[in-house]
Amino acid sequence: MAASSTPAQQNARIWETFLESPTALKAMLVGTFVNRLGGFLRTFLALYVLSKTHSVAESAGAFSLYGVGSIAGLLVGGALAVRIGPRAATVLSMAGCGALTIALVYLPGYPLLAADTVLIGLVGSVFAPAAATLLSALTPPDRQVMIFALSRFSLNLGVTAAPLIGFALYYLDDKHFTLVFWADGITSLAYAGLALVALSARRLPPRPKQASGDGKRLGGYGAVLRDRRYCLYLIAAFLGVAVYFQFQSVLPLDVAKHVSIFWYTLAVAVNGVVVIGLELLVTKRAQKWPPQAAIGISYLLIAVGMAAYGLPLVPAVIIIGTLIFSLGEILGGPATFAYAAMAGPARLKSYYISSFQFAFGLGAAVGPSIGGALFVTIGRGVWPVVGGVEIVGLVLILAAIRSSHAATAPNPPQDPQDSEDTQDPEAAPAAPAGAGEPG
Repeated sequence: MAASSTPAQQNARIWETFLESPTALKAMLVGTFVNRLGGFLRTFLALYVLSKTHSVAESAGAFSLYGVGSIAGLLVGGALAVRIGPRAATVLSMAGCGALTIALVYLPGYPLLAADTVLIGLVGSVFAPAAATLLSALTPPDRQVMIFALSRFSLNLGVTAAPLIGFALYYLDDKHFTLVFWADGITSLAYAGLALVALSARRLPPRPKQASGDGKRLGGYGAVLRDRRYCLYLIAAFLGVAVYFQFQSVLPLDVAKHVSIFWYTLAVAVNGVVVIGLELLVTKRAQKWPPQAAIGISYLLIAVGMAAYGLPLVPAVIIIGTLIFSLGEILGGPATFAYAAMAGPARLKSYYISSFQFAFGLGAAVGPSIGGALFVTIGRGVWPVVGGVEIVGLVLILAAIRSSHAATAPNPPQDPQDSEDTQDPEAAPAAPAGAGEPG
């Protein structure tokens, strides 16, 4: 059902949202930060494979296998969150990832290394749907957008600091990777321990089984695929992420042809400052907007920012384009994740979330390759094309999101049993009166 919160209730404050959240939710946010702070594998995997005297092709292959495993793990995680519960899924994922990461430095030969890499990606991403499902289940409707903004803040802060810490460990270990991967593994194991202590063992409501009569009720991913509007949302998410990653893949290639690469590094710094420094503040105001508006304007700004790179590439164009698309990122990012968590029936929450994360991961994986191929083929003409793709995503968003007046709008038609599952006995209490006043 659509949220009926007043604007004052919807305008949740940042610090109070964290302080008034259940202990389990705080543990998930802290665990996300710690895990990402020690997430060195993605940064150093290619360099590590090369250091073992393997070829560049083998290095790229290992990285690709890691990506394939990560994407597959998101779908597995959505199912495990229901079958064994969020706590068990998180502990299994993080403990397994930690052990596999530490083992990486002791495996002889490329075949074992490649197998371990794909397993790290697979096992390590299982926790993501479970974590997002738990965040949503433990948060009242009027704070969904803010809690996902806090989750993104924890993740982005950890991801930003991780490469610097990783490089420090690399040099501390006399330019070896043993300390790097041990530290990565230990942070994953720490997250597993935190989840084991702080999270409840209670499972999510079971998925509905297919009816033997009319066959209209499907559980799991079958139900997600039957939700045609949500499928449009997934396509839009895929396109949006694929476009976003042109900032990391095509833009540096374009910048290097025209101006000093310094301007690209400055653009990356500007994006990081805007996202980490301003997203929570912007979310504090934008969280009461209808999801159509917040996500739609986000896509529009990202389209304009990307298309702006097609202008004569002087330093001002690079920085202004980055500022525009960064504003779009912080405006719609939390709402995009929150809508995925609220779009479907309560029993299918983890499947809706993992489907969204799968589309997100797939866009991140294939977007740079497609953009690079376009850049080789049409040169700087890639930027208006990229902007046009984002506009297609915008149109799909407008068609996909049903409600233009609610901050959280589950997809009708509702299953008759949803009303029994919507109220989670472990969910956080509703925000107290006055909690949404400006802080």
